[in-house]
Amino acid sequence: MNTATLPLADKAQARRDVATIGLIGLAHGTSHFFHMLLPPMFPVFIREFGLNYSELGLLVTTFFVISGIGQALAGFLVDRTGARPVLFAALSCFVLAALAAGLAGGFGGLLLAAALAGLGNSPFHPVDFTILNKKVSPLRLGHAFSVHGITGNLGWALAPVVLIGMAASLGNWRHAYFVVALVPLMVIGLLAAKRDAIDDSQGSWAHQKPGAAALKEEHPLAFLRLPSVWLCFSFFFFGTAALTAIQSFASPALASLYQLDASVTAFVVTGYMLCGAVGMVMGGFWVAKSASLERNIALALALGAVLLALAGTGWLPPMAAAVVVAVAGFGTGLAGPSRDMLIKRAAPPGATGRVYGMVYSGLDLGFAVAAPMFGALMDGGHAGGVFWGAAAALLLAIAAANLVHFASPQRR
Repeated sequence: MNTATLPLADKAQARRDVATIGLIGLAHGTSHFFHMLLPPMFPVFIREFGLNYSELGLLVTTFFVISGIGQALAGFLVDRTGARPVLFAALSCFVLAALAAGLAGGFGGLLLAAALAGLGNSPFHPVDFTILNKKVSPLRLGHAFSVHGITGNLGWALAPVVLIGMAASLGNWRHAYFVVALVPLMVIGLLAAKRDAIDDSQGSWAHQKPGAAALKEEHPLAFLRLPSVWLCFSFFFFGTAALTAIQSFASPALASLYQLDASVTAFVVTGYMLCGAVGMVMGGFWVAKSASLERNIALALALGAVLLALAGTGWLPPMAAAVVVAVAGFGTGLAGPSRDMLIKRAAPPGATGRVYGMVYSGLDLGFAVAAPMFGALMDGGHAGGVFWGAAAALLLAIAAANLVHFASPQRR
């Protein structure tokens, strides 16, 4: 398509793009909020139910194993039935997850909450990117990916603040979960009212590339033969392993390594995600101006890796260490839009949902595998290893992203 012919002056199209981007961003932020449904309350669960960090890591693993398997399968469902009905079903699972958390009487109840939240999370990336790729005009697509990533980070950042703050203000952590159950209900109501903006069956920008007709006739699993798909999968696996370390264990690791008070370390994850959101804003403009997605990713993630490794040394002043970990989120956020555009290039025509589902299941697998590993490091008294491990994972993610260039040269 000649992008010079796109209706940039068409205010109606601009309004449609903004509506779609905003609604999908809201839904994505909700899904990321529910990634953090349980971790902010880990200290409460330790006190109430006598759990250790390895058991808490298993809750995270349960969430992401179910989400990862479901995400790979959800891509096929989205390509077959459309994204919108799957989105409503996913949000409904979050309502049940919050209620299960509030009613939990021990590890089994928390495991049920983690499973329901993982099931709800599973369709979001194939759903979101299918709708964005079909509904948003090409020249705004980079910014759509940027907003998508920002809202995800904001969901992560808000969860600890909302859950901890609400539990404190209500005087009961269970009541906090009951209130949180209202959040996806309200999002469902808004999306239902604006359902035309997320109707992927009417995607005006769902154009096929030359050769798409032949690709459509291939076996539904034919995309799995593409090395670029598996390299993108590996990129997500390693990048998410690093994120797991920060989300689930940065707070206790900083408290152990630098003797910081929990009232400070509890909000390091929020700072990391907010810095990531700033990085994603800049990354949206960066990807629009840069032809080398792999270089963008390498520079941005290298910055994050250096900062996390520095925090792991134990050499910094305590408050400086907390700030350095938070600022590392800027690097990972900066890479976000380039990452999403890289996956778009790897997706054959007609297989968007399947490719995004498979690739993003690497995210879930990264969480599932890394959570108990980093939990074991904490139980073993190796707090610095949490940050060193996260830095090493980011370097492996850089390697995987740069190999995509060689695996699919026809797309460059």
